[in-house]
Amino acid sequence: MTILSRVARIVALPLLAVSPIAHAQTQPAAVKPNNAIIPLPLNPIVPAAQRLCSAKTASGLGYTVLRPGTGAKPAANDIVLVNYLGYLAATGAVFDQNMQSPLPIDQVIPGFSQALQTMNRTAVARFCIPAALGYGAREAGSIPANSDLVFQVELLDFKTAAEVQAMNNPTPAPPAAEPQPAAPGKP
Repeated sequence: MTILSRVARIVALPLLAVSPIAHAQTQPAAVKPNNAIIPLPLNPIVPAAQRLCSAKTASGLGYTVLRPGTGAKPAANDIVLVNYLGYLAATGAVFDQNMQSPLPIDQVIPGFSQALQTMNRTAVARFCIPAALGYGAREAGSIPANSDLVFQVELLDFKTAAEVQAMNNPTPAPPAAEPQPAAPGKP
């Protein structure tokens, strides 16, 4: 279940708690139209408790295992397939999210690269990436300079660069040998 669906479930709970009798007896408040443009992408705010990590590596990368995975862990030059949600540690504002996203581990920010290499397939974890392991003093899109970042990541799968290359450029199968005519007198 994603953070967004959890937020939607939490928001929906108060609505489900209203009894049908009480709801039928009250008149709904008149709603006035709001013609304001909703800024895109729609970015929810992640609660403060989900911006914290329970452990820290020697490099300063924070982490919390939300669901352990199984099997091998990817290497620095592998390409991972992940579901992820990225948000600012200070405010909880979501700046990026993606489903089934292929990412070359050696082409992401250092903290994200370190984080991915700690995960097993099917694992879900939260990573608290200090600014020094993120974008540092530079601004990156909607991420202010010197921002600590938090990511919730689900590692779906990973492949080596060679495996991905083979998948993208399969070598054609050698042509099938033409059947040779049987020798005279033999079936």
